Amino acid sequence: MAEWRGREFTIVDTAGLDMDGGKNESRAAIEAQTKVAIQEADLIVLLLDVREGLTPIDREIVHLLRRSSRRVLVAANKADSPNDRHFAHEITELGFDEPSLVSAQHGLGVGDFLDRVVEALPAAAEEPEGDSKADRLAIMGRPNVGKSSLLNALLGDERALVSPLPGTTRDPVDTELVYDGIPVVLVDTAGIRRKSSARDRLEQYSLMRGIHAMERADAVLLVIEASTGVLAQDQHVAGYALEAGKGLVIVVNKIDLVEPAQRKPAHWRTVLTRSFKFAPFAPIVTVSALTKESIGSVIPAALEVVGQRRIKMPPNELNKVLRQAFTEHPPPSFKGRRLRLGYATQAASESPTVVMFVNDVGLLHFSYRRYLEKAIRDRFGLHGNPLKLVLRAASDRRTSAPGRALRAGPTSPRSGEVKGRPPRVAGR
Repeated sequence: MAEWRGREFTIVDTAGLDMDGGKNESRAAIEAQTKVAIQEADLIVLLLDVREGLTPIDREIVHLLRRSSRRVLVAANKADSPNDRHFAHEITELGFDEPSLVSAQHGLGVGDFLDRVVEALPAAAEEPEGDSKADRLAIMGRPNVGKSSLLNALLGDERALVSPLPGTTRDPVDTELVYDGIPVVLVDTAGIRRKSSARDRLEQYSLMRGIHAMERADAVLLVIEASTGVLAQDQHVAGYALEAGKGLVIVVNKIDLVEPAQRKPAHWRTVLTRSFKFAPFAPIVTVSALTKESIGSVIPAALEVVGQRRIKMPPNELNKVLRQAFTEHPPPSFKGRRLRLGYATQAASESPTVVMFVNDVGLLHFSYRRYLEKAIRDRFGLHGNPLKLVLRAASDRRTSAPGRALRAGPTSPRSGEVKGRPPRVAGR
């Protein structure tokens, strides 16, 4: 996720394409992944090397992009000299707009190019407000932990294909239902493996589609298998969700396969506290999709997490909580300087975000950040949701006047901007 001049967008960095390379398994997977990224993108950035000029491979890639009907912006990298501007004429002949000459190493021209990117992005799709918007829950986890079986148990019928073979579900499957009068969309995704093990085209395709589905969700139901416990892939999926700012509910499935003492939530709270130290706030539900044991507790737990995302933190109360935290445990000093809080406010963001205006943004130690996060959670809850603390220099406080919406990025939003799915920018 990136932000420039108040506009958020998702960047998908694809692997380099070698159209002359052999069609081995790894190369085919990269090509398939790139084609999926092209189709999913709202805007494509074609990155070329100004020193090499247009190569035959570049021209083949240009032909591929033309067939996609997507908007393409060209950036010519390594342009450290004004003499490199001759390259622009070669690009113009291909039918694209004049390229932006940039130097990623020295930062030259990058800001101007990002201005072009923001201008070329489509307007964010407006989402319905209020009760008409269904809460979206993405069912995620590694292969064969029972995600589709969980979906079927929640729905009470066989609406998704169920098979003992791992990775049966290739595309995210959206299923709508109403739970106690609340509209809910359940998204069943393919199992997410570690990227290094996702070799074939379908695995790469499923991985990208699954992560895309998660980006559109309000919360993630992370399904783990009781009989195998927590594996590295489970931690990876949880990390994906939290990095995207999504709510998180951990669903321990297949408890019918373990001893009675291992079926209790208290047992799993102890186990998961060690395995998910970065997510102690995530609620835990133990179920058996096969026997339907405790299946009725999953959606209520998820809806509680989604509701916590919408909690409003009044500025007066938020500042009171933080000032009390600063008073009870002052921040550590660094070279004779200590972090001082000027003002704090809740940012206008889909996930809980607090912006703090301080004397020096470099004085916040990571342990003190966790302490402040805990103080905010103790007062406002935010169960199951990551809390983002953004620090800004006190001189920027003019953008945080009471009553004004503040974004988590370096600038406040442009007037008239609507909430919605951030556009996707694919880069080659």
